[in-house]
Amino acid sequence: MSLSGRLAALPPGPFARLSTLLGDLKPGQEPISLAVGDPSGAVPEFVKDVLAKSIASFGNYPAIIGTQDWRQAAGEWLNRRFALNGAIDPDKNLLPLNGTREGLFSVLFPLMPESKAGARPIVAMPNPFYQCYAAAALASGAEPLYVPSLKENGFLPDFAGLPDTTLERMAAVYICSPSNPEGAVADEAYWFNLFRLAEKYDFLVLADECYTDIYYSGSATPMSALEASSIGWDGFPRLLSFHSLSKRSGLPGLRSGMVAGDASLIEKFRAFRNVAGPTVPGPVLAASAALWRNEDHVIANRAAYQEKMDAAERILGNRMKRPDGGFFLWLDVGNGEEFARRAWVEQGVRLLPGATMGREILPGKPQSNPGFSYVRVALVNDLSTIMTALERLREILG
Repeated sequence: MSLSGRLAALPPGPFARLSTLLGDLKPGQEPISLAVGDPSGAVPEFVKDVLAKSIASFGNYPAIIGTQDWRQAAGEWLNRRFALNGAIDPDKNLLPLNGTREGLFSVLFPLMPESKAGARPIVAMPNPFYQCYAAAALASGAEPLYVPSLKENGFLPDFAGLPDTTLERMAAVYICSPSNPEGAVADEAYWFNLFRLAEKYDFLVLADECYTDIYYSGSATPMSALEASSIGWDGFPRLLSFHSLSKRSGLPGLRSGMVAGDASLIEKFRAFRNVAGPTVPGPVLAASAALWRNEDHVIANRAAYQEKMDAAERILGNRMKRPDGGFFLWLDVGNGEEFARRAWVEQGVRLLPGATMGREILPGKPQSNPGFSYVRVALVNDLSTIMTALERLREILG
C-alpha cells in the first residue's frame, strides 16, 4: 500500500475532532480553554542572555549531533537526574531533536524491519495516545496496535497480556510516563517487565518521558526508563528515551528536546538524520545547554503546577484523582463528548473529550474507546484562570 493509502487510516487529530464536535455552538460564558496542553512559561532571563550572545551562530550550519557544549550539558543532566553513574556517554548515547515530536515520529524510519515473524511489523502504543505514534507506525509501514490504558491496569498498557502471535510481530512499543493524558507513572517493576518482554520478543522500547520533571508532593519521583534499564541491563539495549524542554522548562516554542539510549540505535538514527533530519540551530543549542544545566527554573515550574493541582483538589474534591505526574486532569464524567459540549455551551469552558485521543476496541461501539468516559483538563493557564474555569465546571459535575 502507498504511503498516502496507509496514512488515510489515520483519523483526524483530537483538536480537529473537538472543533467538529462543538461546531457553531456558542460559549455560555466568557470562553476559557483548558483543552490544549500548551505550557505557557516565561522565558528565563538567562536564556535571553544566552540567545543574544550566540546569535552569530545563525550564520553556520549546525551539526546533526549538536555542539560539544550541548552534548556535555544534556549528558550531565541525564546522568545526574536519573542516577546513571556516568552510563550516558555524551558522544555515543544521545542526539538533539527539534522538539521530541519530530524525533518520536522519525525514529521508526531507519529502525523498522520490512517484516517481523513473516508478516507486517506491529508497533504497539497506549490507547489513548499521542497521535504522532500512530502516524509514525503507519508512515514506516508498520501496523499500529492500540493497547488499552484502563483504570484497572493503572492507566498503563498491558503489553505482556498480548497474544504470543502478536508479540512475535512486534517491532517497537511506544510508552509514555508520566502518561498523557492520565498522568500515570511506570515504576521499576513495570519497566523491568517491559524490558524482559522486549528482550524475549526482540522489539524496541520508545519511552516518551517528556513529563518526567512534573510531579507532585505525595507521589514518587518518576523513574526513567534509562534508570530502570541501567539497573538490570548494560548499555540500554533496545531502548530510546525522549526528553523535552517544552514541559520541563515550559518553553514549547524553543522546539528543543533530545533522545538518549542504546549507542547502536543512536548511531543508526544519527546516520538517518544526517541526510533526512532537521538540525537544531546554534542559538537554540546554546540556550538548551543552559536550560539542561539549570534546575532553579524547573523547581519553580514544578511548584507552580503543584499550586494549580492543589487548587484543583480544593475546588473539585473527590470529583478528581490527582495524577502522579504531568499537568492534566483525567476526569471520569460518564460521556466525555456530551460533557465537553455541555461545559462549552453552559460554562464557556473548552475541554478535550478523552475519546478524541483513543480508538474503539470494538469497531462501531463508541463505549469501547478507553477514553469514552473521560475529559482531559490541561492545567497550563495562569492560576486565576484555572480556578475560574474549574469553579464553573464544578457547577455541572454534580
